[in-house]
Amino acid sequence: MAREKREETHHLTLLRHAKSSWSQSGVEDHERPLNARGEHAARLLAAYFAEREPPDLVLCSSARRTQQTLEPIAAALRPRPRIVIEDVLYLASPIKILRRISEIEDEVKSALVLGHNPALHELASALAAHSPRRLRARLSGKFPTGAAAAFRFSGPWSGIAHASLIMTELVTPADLAADVENDD
Repeated sequence: MAREKREETHHLTLLRHAKSSWSQSGVEDHERPLNARGEHAARLLAAYFAEREPPDLVLCSSARRTQQTLEPIAAALRPRPRIVIEDVLYLASPIKILRRISEIEDEVKSALVLGHNPALHELASALAAHSPRRLRARLSGKFPTGAAAAFRFSGPWSGIAHASLIMTELVTPADLAADVENDD
């Protein structure tokens, strides 16, 4: 009697970079750094991710602001995941991002993708179609800087475009700041 192959559960988090600076004239978009608010948000996100199971893989846009968002997060993760900085994720369309995610090896159980709007918001909204109404409603408004949408699904990464993903969490730096204030 042959054993049935059990489909693995995979976890995906889409993270928009923290707030960036527009104050430096002459700086190309790709090189825009985080502003003070963005640096604070990146530290809040680092504390948030430090309390969770770390991803096996981080795919990060090559833009300066995404890498600066990632720095404190990566430093807080134990064990440290494999991190890949990719030009293809810089201002990529939702389809390009999804195509890149579908190329992840199935040994990777969880992945964090750090990128930009509007593509991440559009992709998160599309992937959340089968998710709880309250999370979909929060996502329908906007996907602010530093927002993270977490999903789970069964099956291979290569089938993510046709999988029924469930959004398990949506957090923003404002949520995390409120949590810190409530803990004091």
